[in-house]
Amino acid sequence: MSDDTKRYAGPNVDGPASTSPYPISRMSAPHDLVDTAREIQKADGVIAAVTSEKLGMIAEQIRALQEQAREVLARAQRDADLHRAECRFQKVPGQVYHLYRRTRDGSDAPYFSMLSPADWRGNPPDRYEASFRLENDASFTPLDEIVARDSRALSSRKLLLG
Repeated sequence: MSDDTKRYAGPNVDGPASTSPYPISRMSAPHDLVDTAREIQKADGVIAAVTSEKLGMIAEQIRALQEQAREVLARAQRDADLHRAECRFQKVPGQVYHLYRRTRDGSDAPYFSMLSPADWRGNPPDRYEASFRLENDASFTPLDEIVARDSRALSSRKLLLG
């Protein structure tokens, strides 16, 4: 077999000359190395801008995640401190408990009570701190956040159940 039988003998471009990826006429503009370098430089600039924008978005996401991590750690510390508060009864998830700080004996120790400040007719024996609901996951939800937490949980259940 000769090399001539293996060579392609068909037309190089099917279609108008304007769609050719390379010049097919002496009259067309020659490919210049400077033009090619200019195109590469333009592409590099676009790539750098897009990459910079994407990295900026990632940095914002990292900052948001760091803030969420700080919030989670702060809540975990608060929950740990609340579990260490004196409690002379069995805590039950779903119940609201009221945190006081002992002032009568000067110890300043926190303790839980089932009685709210209103139950004491506005005159509790010690300084009232806050009220919390014990959740099933052993976390505490402040009384003012209970409505928001319950509505989020209800929304989540609706989404999951359809």
